[in-house]
Amino acid sequence: MVRNPSNRTQFRPDDHDAEHFLLTTVVGSYPKPTWLSTVKELSEDSGAAFDDAALAEAYDDAARVITHEHERAGLDTVVDGEMRREEMVEYFAHRIPGYEFNGPVKVWGHNYFDKPSVVSEVDYDEPWLLDEFEFTASVARKPVKVPITGPYTLARWSFNEAYDDTESLAYDLADLVNEEVKGLVDAGARYVQIDEPALATTPDDHHIVGESMERIVDGISENVRICLHVCYGDYSRIYPEINDFPIDEFDVELCNDGYEQIDVFRNPEFEPDLALGVVDVHDAEVESVAEIKRNIQQGLKVVSPDRLTVSPDCGVKLLPREVAYQKIANMAQAAREVEAELDAGEIEVAAPQR
Repeated sequence: MVRNPSNRTQFRPDDHDAEHFLLTTVVGSYPKPTWLSTVKELSEDSGAAFDDAALAEAYDDAARVITHEHERAGLDTVVDGEMRREEMVEYFAHRIPGYEFNGPVKVWGHNYFDKPSVVSEVDYDEPWLLDEFEFTASVARKPVKVPITGPYTLARWSFNEAYDDTESLAYDLADLVNEEVKGLVDAGARYVQIDEPALATTPDDHHIVGESMERIVDGISENVRICLHVCYGDYSRIYPEINDFPIDEFDVELCNDGYEQIDVFRNPEFEPDLALGVVDVHDAEVESVAEIKRNIQQGLKVVSPDRLTVSPDCGVKLLPREVAYQKIANMAQAAREVEAELDAGEIEVAAPQR
């Protein structure tokens, strides 16, 4: 049950001269400036003359730098690179009453994850991202997208010690996300992305994500663009069910496997807009503009140009910063060149036209 994908027109720049418009964006995370790690270490050193106010200023500076870096790369919508966040579940769990932390757990090799536990009914007592959004919007010249870790992932990637099952926990969390989104919308947010990487590993739970999305968008204006991002997995196990989700845009990670699954979304007809990953976030080699243009055209097998959003496969925080920037800059340039070629009738669109 698609919401109102035509709300994408609000993100078209006033000076966009091409007839066609491919919306360009990023999924969320971005490499942090190296000095930010040093600043955080200073803030944790009791002997350093570095207080919370100085740390907050450093986060603001980093967010400003990365927001402007996204704009310089040519993106139509920007994110602050999640400068204030370290891990996508932990960040929110620290802000939700009902969660507690009991130490890190090993996830693979020598890597550890500070996995939280839900020990009582979850609750919403204060905004999670409002300050982050308001600051980014105040320094950005382009519209700002807000990524939020979805309720299914928050539930699935936590120890559940309080609820009968993951489903009931996810629904309570979805109600909290709804409150958060309403506050962001009141503050001016018009593009919200719900991240559900856990669905990629447990696709049979797609009905939980679908119902969670229903709760998240309850009372949210159709002028607000709602995107759902699901990381790489077997998409055939959640499609065509995605068509019934109340979203405007579905963001997929297909570049890293050479678009082997692109045909999954061609039959039956894809209903929401498609946000297609066109650069590989797991490869430090920068794709050429020509290669990215070919990747963009993979999306035109599924949707018409006015329904295609162009983005990286996923967050780019694990890449060297200069590599992440160049990938995004090449991506934006490729999108503009594809638009020009579409205007000239040089590209054949295989997707159904509406």
